[in-house]
Amino acid sequence: MEKRTITIKNKTGLHARPAALFVQTAGKFLSEITVKKDDKEVNAKSIMGIMALGVSQGDEVTIIARGEDEKEAVEALVDLLENKLNEE
Repeated sequence: MEKRTITIKNKTGLHARPAALFVQTAGKFLSEITVKKDDKEVNAKSIMGIMALGVSQGDEVTIIARGEDEKEAVEALVDLLENKLNEE
């Protein structure tokens, strides 16, 4: 299991387009990937799940991956979030 906690920096959090980009990236990996915020944990490959978390700027989330490419999956998703989901 690979796990990392990160603070969301982009202005819109994980809503609409950023959520879609996050889910699309998660879908590239074979591992089971979940995102945890507070006491809620959802499938990182589910747009409805990610949007239901209601992640806003400044929120802390934990990305958890289990599987053969878990390390690469967590690195790619953390990278995406650290780069503010490619926002200008």
